[in-house]
Amino acid sequence: MHGFVGRRRELGLLDDLLTPLKARERGTRRGRAVLLRGRRRVGKSRLVEEFLERSELPHVFFTAVGGSRDGDLAAFGAEIAASTLPDAPRFADFAVPQTWDAAFALLVAALPRDQPSIVVIDEMPYLIRDDPTFEGALQKAFDRSLAKLPVLLILIGSDLAMMEQLNTYGRPFYQRGTEMVVPPLNPAEVSSMLGLPPAESFDAYLISGGLPLILEEWPRGAGTVEYLEQALRRPTSALLVSGERALAAEFPTEAQARLVLSTIGHGERTFTSIARASGDLNPGAAKRALGILTARRIVAAELPLSARPSRETRYRIDDPYLRFWLSFVGPGIPMIERGRGDRVLETIRTNWTTWRGRAIEPVVREALRRLTDESLPAGTDAVGGYWTRTNDPEIDIVGADRAPIAKQITVVGSIKWLENKPFDQRDLARLIRHRSQLPGADDVTPLLAVSRHGCTARDVVHISPDVLISAWE
Repeated sequence: MHGFVGRRRELGLLDDLLTPLKARERGTRRGRAVLLRGRRRVGKSRLVEEFLERSELPHVFFTAVGGSRDGDLAAFGAEIAASTLPDAPRFADFAVPQTWDAAFALLVAALPRDQPSIVVIDEMPYLIRDDPTFEGALQKAFDRSLAKLPVLLILIGSDLAMMEQLNTYGRPFYQRGTEMVVPPLNPAEVSSMLGLPPAESFDAYLISGGLPLILEEWPRGAGTVEYLEQALRRPTSALLVSGERALAAEFPTEAQARLVLSTIGHGERTFTSIARASGDLNPGAAKRALGILTARRIVAAELPLSARPSRETRYRIDDPYLRFWLSFVGPGIPMIERGRGDRVLETIRTNWTTWRGRAIEPVVREALRRLTDESLPAGTDAVGGYWTRTNDPEIDIVGADRAPIAKQITVVGSIKWLENKPFDQRDLARLIRHRSQLPGADDVTPLLAVSRHGCTARDVVHISPDVLISAWE
């Protein structure tokens, strides 16, 4: 089992919000709020638990369940009575609050006036869905009472779109909270946690998506096959259950969105092929499903990057873990439950090189975006890819001054992510040919090779896994 890893930046941001509340001058000790969002199972609650433990301050931590407003109100009152707030026990016999106005009044009465405290409301989007009065009640309680007390209010949610909307103009809580995003653990943190070299750390990242629950059950120093052999034997492993739980929470009723997501997970990338492979969905239904998936940041819709406009949108699963789960684990669960995880592993091994070659592309592009000052030509402010309807050419890396329609193409590159084959002169010849077909590029546009296993070609800048992983260090 691994200890609490990473999150120094996030813990530091929470500490910064707490520091003024500890000031001696009462005038500076105004209440603060933070809207903390991140994908399901990235460790938001675990991060806040760690923060509470380190702060050693009185606190109340309430997690909404959703589905019943009365149930959540009763649970909120019970959490106050069971909390570490100084006078919490005396609230045990209070009547269950019937409204959120009454619930927040109970909270305000329980909070200390002479020392800082912390209030956490987890899974807040459930409360907003179940009771349209919740947002207004929260805003009223914050403005009238909580903002005048030395309290840090942490509001947590996994519905990324809803959490972003809470702080937009016209919403009751507009400009009252600091926004904070908790991302999955990045490839460098995965490397540190598992003690793996960079190339193998990227493999672990593509399988786990940086989800702490999966990484905590991954033996330190173990390669992907060793971990998968273990995880695929256990129907209760985080690798198996995290995907189904995330989808059940994200799409309790939208069956078509789940179907389209599964289709994209199996490799379909264009609107037409997605609609066809999803059971010949009509264009309106396919568009609605893709709209839900992109709004919830589960699917990314991308356009080619070049000096010419294009409408060739492509779709991909944005979360590496979910992409792996939809490709291999989800379809294999019946077999795993029959004790035949070995057959699922064999399927993964057979398709791994091809699947990984495609899955690594967005991760490499993200690394290059972070490395632009060190590794890419000056003026590179956007990194993407280029393709045509016929995939002739299909270019892995395009650097430019802006996206998706560039004024200047700054670099053109290729990714070769194989175990034992370096980027060679033949790969370079193909890249030069593709460069000539890229609108905005010319014979002097610099060339880039990203390779897992070295580079033997001349006149091309080579970037290795060691350099890529340094983008997050």
